[in-house]
Amino acid sequence: MSVFAAAIAVESGSCLALRHLTSMEFLGFSLRNQLFVAPMAGVTDRPFRQLCKRMGAGLAVSEMVTSNSLLYGSMKTQRRANHAGELAPISVQIAGASPSMMAAAAHYNVERGAQIIDINMGCPAKKICNVMAGSALLRDEPLVRQILEAVVNAVPGTPVTLKIRTGWDKNSRNALSILEIAEQSGIRALAMHGRTRACGYSGQAEYETIRAAKAIATIPIIANGDIGSPEQAKHVLDTTHADALMIGRAAQGRPWLFREIEHFLNTGTHLPPPLVSEIHEVLLEHLEDLYLFYGVDTGVGIARKHISWYTRGLVGSAAFRHRMNQLPTIELQRQAVHDFFSALAEHHEHLSYVSSAPSPHANFEDLAA
Repeated sequence: MSVFAAAIAVESGSCLALRHLTSMEFLGFSLRNQLFVAPMAGVTDRPFRQLCKRMGAGLAVSEMVTSNSLLYGSMKTQRRANHAGELAPISVQIAGASPSMMAAAAHYNVERGAQIIDINMGCPAKKICNVMAGSALLRDEPLVRQILEAVVNAVPGTPVTLKIRTGWDKNSRNALSILEIAEQSGIRALAMHGRTRACGYSGQAEYETIRAAKAIATIPIIANGDIGSPEQAKHVLDTTHADALMIGRAAQGRPWLFREIEHFLNTGTHLPPPLVSEIHEVLLEHLEDLYLFYGVDTGVGIARKHISWYTRGLVGSAAFRHRMNQLPTIELQRQAVHDFFSALAEHHEHLSYVSSAPSPHANFEDLAA
């Protein structure tokens, strides 16, 4: 993996250290940059991943796919394993607690186009941890080793990565032990969310554990947690010295965040807020992709949450979202979005939020990051 090139710029008479994001070699693939989209259940479907890549992300990891073979035929699992037209590299996250089932799931997804397999040991959701998967696995280091070795051996030639939290709770932060097991098992990169499972998404992420991991790691380390602005992205890089950043909740309804961070790290300056007309078009195109991907009935429901994320914090959006959530058809949804952004454009050329840029408030149970 390439490292970040260093540069110095002089701004307002003081020196500002910049982080130049350049094309990056990662596990045999050439990426645009070191900004990754975090896997999030119910969010990082194929339409969203493709959009984030177009708007500046170097890599996007799929929402987690079950390792339960009984569910391979379900519509949900088939959609999550659908990568038609997706730009390489295709990274698929799998979740489960059985080494043999996880190995089978890895093989299943590679056969269907996965070029990188990512193992979920970071999801804090109760429904995942209650079956001893996700971040619950961090409490059983021997099982962690068994799963990692089984998956790596099941897909020779396909890089396997791992996503974790810093530990189960503040009294059992064992991320450095998990890193050692991962390296010994053949894991090629490790992403770490700077919270324990017990923290959920509350409080602030801590980056000292990620920094400690990076200091001893022989594989790339990807920092994750609370990266919601260009300034925070720079802070996390400066603090952790991570090889890449993984961004999740902050990109919901704001996929252009990746290009904003890329520009800031390269220049030390901010891009102007997006034009209302541009985001109007981006959202409508995103909706069409969702309708096509999910079909009419499911597509309308999935589209509602994305519309809410895109409009959160914009002038007049609260009343708009209330009305929009009652609309039962694609046609009415399209028209409502068109009318909202057309009215917004009459008063603002650029996106203008009521307060500072909105912070995502995602459902704790729905996220894998």
